Amino acid sequence: MYAHIRSNPRFAELVARRTRFAVTLSAIVLVIFYGFVMMVAFAPDLVATRLFEGSNLTVGIALGLLQFVLFWVLTLIYVRRANGEFDDLNKEIVNAAWRSEQ
Repeated sequence: MYAHIRSNPRFAELVARRTRFAVTLSAIVLVIFYGFVMMVAFAPDLVATRLFEGSNLTVGIALGLLQFVLFWVLTLIYVRRANGEFDDLNKEIVNAAWRSEQ
């Protein structure tokens, strides 16, 4: 069964598409996270800027909170694609392997 799955060209397609997608999302997360860290390290005055006069909310706090929102959105995007497109392709590959085994 495993050999049938590995030899299926759709399996190679699934692995390549899933890997590309995961690497893209990982790169986005790393750029956002380390971009924020670099901003804190190299532009502390910008990070400490208040959003509006009399506010206790600074640019740094707002961007830090925005990161959580963005990471949740990226997780939602991954889960929706994994449960949809990738699972459908996976089922197709497994069904083809079962048919070839019988």
